[in-house]
Amino acid sequence: MTTQHRKRSALLVTLTLLAATLFFAPAAEAQSNPYERGPDPSVSSIRTTGPYAYSTSSVSSWVSGFGGGTVYYPTGTSETFGGVVVSPGYTASSSSMAWFGRRMASHGFVVLVIDTNSRYDQPNSRGTQLLAAADWLSSSSPPAAVRNRLDSSRMAVAGHSMGGGGALRASNSRPSLEASIPFTAWHTTKTWSSNTVPQLILGAENDSVASMSSHSIPFYNGLPDSTPKMYAELRGASHFTPNSTNADYQQLSVSWLKLFVDNDTRYAGFLCGDDRPTAGGWGSTWSDVRDNCNTGWADVGNGGDDGNGDDGNGDDDGMACIRSSNASHVNNDRAVSIWGIAYARGSGDRLGSNSYFSFSSLQQIGDNAWTEVSSC
Repeated sequence: MTTQHRKRSALLVTLTLLAATLFFAPAAEAQSNPYERGPDPSVSSIRTTGPYAYSTSSVSSWVSGFGGGTVYYPTGTSETFGGVVVSPGYTASSSSMAWFGRRMASHGFVVLVIDTNSRYDQPNSRGTQLLAAADWLSSSSPPAAVRNRLDSSRMAVAGHSMGGGGALRASNSRPSLEASIPFTAWHTTKTWSSNTVPQLILGAENDSVASMSSHSIPFYNGLPDSTPKMYAELRGASHFTPNSTNADYQQLSVSWLKLFVDNDTRYAGFLCGDDRPTAGGWGSTWSDVRDNCNTGWADVGNGGDDGNGDDGNGDDDGMACIRSSNASHVNNDRAVSIWGIAYARGSGDRLGSNSYFSFSSLQQIGDNAWTEVSSC
């Protein structure tokens, strides 16, 4: 065989493999999410203690960079879990957020609730201490029982009051964090235009310490639209409601951490789908809810068939329509990435850059076959 023939044969093999990748759905060898943990969730299951047993480990106040605290971690399993570091509020100790540590550990996270160097530390200092605690948790310093359960590549932060302001500061300083949850946060900085970490800002309607109009709502508005964000204001709640077990705050917190730390889209519907939080009149759970779900970060479609047949609205007789980032389409096998470009599985439609910042709407046209549409 001549060199020219060998080159042509190699090119033919390459093109054949490329076509097979684009136009044929994979069978059982398709990769599942390696970070998915626990059984399928329901509204009731994410509002109470989760499926994992957990234990605690005390952190000495002599540790460097923060004031010690308590680690809550899942037990009875060989799985590894994402980490969450939590700061209490002004003058408070780690015990004020202990419930959050216990509940998040039971749902499959390694949670370090810190004490601060001084109970009077300001938000920026608390942010620095959150990062120091995250570094400590990711090091060889914790006991083996904790180290063996932690996947240090997936870390998040949270905090209450000035600790919530610290979570905003920490996530602004370290964009590699997967998620941030500020509870009734307080900070003098209102605009976070460079913060790219997904933010769940949890507010309280009757907060007289860090009023929503002066803090949480400006924080939400001050985040870029390209950053996944949600603001949920609990009706009748006070500034200190996050210091006690609260199923409503928990429902959103579990969902946020599962979606962004574990990349677990089973929880997306609790944020942007049928079970999403909604603000209503007197007697409703939430007094104000704001989000940018329409940018596609929750990877939620419109539920498929609306009962109207093929009426041109994108439902296509029960087939799903999903708007999401191209990277999420690739991760969920609706598209494939070839040399950094995403192509729809089945149709081969060119979607553009395989990125979390490029979005496309895909209409299902068959068994794991998709085509690009203008909108869902």
